[in-house]
Amino acid sequence: MSVAVYDAGTIGGESSWAGAGMLAPGGETDSVSEFARSLVASNALYPSFVEELTAESGAPIDFRRCGALEFTDTEEEWRSLVARAEIQRQLGIRSEIRRPGELFYPDDAVVDPRDVVRALRIACQRLGVEIREGEPVWALRAERGAILDPRPAAFAILAAGAWSSSIPVSVDGEAQQLVRSVPVRGHLVSYDLEKDAAGPVLRKGATYIVQRSNGLTIGGSTHEHVGFDRSVNPVIVADIERRLARLLPRLASTPRASAWLGFRPFTENGEAQTGRLRSSPVYLAYGHYRNGILLAPWIGKTLAEVIASSQTGSISPAAYR
Repeated sequence: MSVAVYDAGTIGGESSWAGAGMLAPGGETDSVSEFARSLVASNALYPSFVEELTAESGAPIDFRRCGALEFTDTEEEWRSLVARAEIQRQLGIRSEIRRPGELFYPDDAVVDPRDVVRALRIACQRLGVEIREGEPVWALRAERGAILDPRPAAFAILAAGAWSSSIPVSVDGEAQQLVRSVPVRGHLVSYDLEKDAAGPVLRKGATYIVQRSNGLTIGGSTHEHVGFDRSVNPVIVADIERRLARLLPRLASTPRASAWLGFRPFTENGEAQTGRLRSSPVYLAYGHYRNGILLAPWIGKTLAEVIASSQTGSISPAAYR
């Protein structure tokens, strides 16, 4: 198949560029669900995904199966964490108690999303994919089982992150009602530390610390419903720094290298939209919130298989509730 990718900005320039890159089913689910199963499946795909992508692109990707250490402060938090771990074992998510108040997830990993996007771009271009940056898609129009706008095609995948539902979609002259996508802003900060200064991913509640192989240490985050406000808030940044210093005390005396933000793509009903739009040639891949990088191999593989085999069934949306 010939493929064209349209992007209003630069490829992977929004939430993919901003993300820390945690691959952490252990930190993302507290129930047995299709959503949880897809997280585990995608995490298992990651080593082969990175290997194939590196071979196709020739570009290095910083990927490490370093595990994650999750902390609690109170007895109530600890009981809740242990109970969650028992449920997760039914999904094959392994964990082990290091000491009271500390739970280790050995299969959690980290990847540099910017490396992934860079490698994907190179690989796609080598395979003949047409990349059209700075070209917004103002509408998707399908008639008689084929795409007419923005260009004639057999299929189209709508994967515009938090902006997805703002793109009108019509099928045979009828406007389609998409589940509304909304941005959830998150701030992040970084520090320049020596390699292996942080060890595994460190987590406590909404606070986390991730270190790249070169020593760059990233921490976050926040969950803000403020629309597409791109202004970095110094008060929020200062709060994140205080929280990070409680997880890794040396950060209290380490100068911050940078601070930035991104817009996680969420949906009003809390469910990711992954699959075919009814029986049309339009497919959806948005609303994956803070798990887009983790789910990338699974979503890509699943949609590619469905489209290539021209199946008529829809993929059940993955619930985030």
